[in-house]
Amino acid sequence: MRMDKLTHSLQAALGEAQSLAVGRDHPFIEPLHLLKAMLDPAGSATRALLLAAGAAVEPLQASLDAALAAMATVSGTEDIHVSQDTQRLLNRADKMAQQAGDAYLSTDAVLQAMLESKSTASILSQAGVTPQTLGQAIESARGGEAVQSAESEETRQALEKYTVDLTERAAAGELDPVIGRDDEI
Repeated sequence: MRMDKLTHSLQAALGEAQSLAVGRDHPFIEPLHLLKAMLDPAGSATRALLLAAGAAVEPLQASLDAALAAMATVSGTEDIHVSQDTQRLLNRADKMAQQAGDAYLSTDAVLQAMLESKSTASILSQAGVTPQTLGQAIESARGGEAVQSAESEETRQALEKYTVDLTERAAAGELDPVIGRDDEI
């Protein structure tokens, strides 16, 4: 696996997964570590995709935490390696990304591959994620575009990340009747 063909988001998630494994005294970086690392940041693309796919994110977080706590630990180890399951997961995701015409491997391709992985498929399905709903959420987020740069995930849905939808807030009753006027003003 070439690290230069991973999006920045996936590179960061792999680094965080390694940190999770080290912090919990796990000898290998498992798919569960990677899923937790991809899901944890509040504004992560993975969290947004799972919400769009109808997932119950909070129960998913709790299931992940319980599964990670149940994993065997090894004290005194400083060498953390990618497990065979994680390597197979990344290879499957890479193949899926190539078939989709992507030039870079992204977190959404890894998330799709996780639905086929023994260690993560059951946790994701219990949270309400299906291949169909996840596929639709990914297609909607991508807008029909392939992942052609390492920054593709960061630039996706920039308006939703960096702006406030006043129409949505008004419909939810969060604004005064005067358009755009906040209650605190």
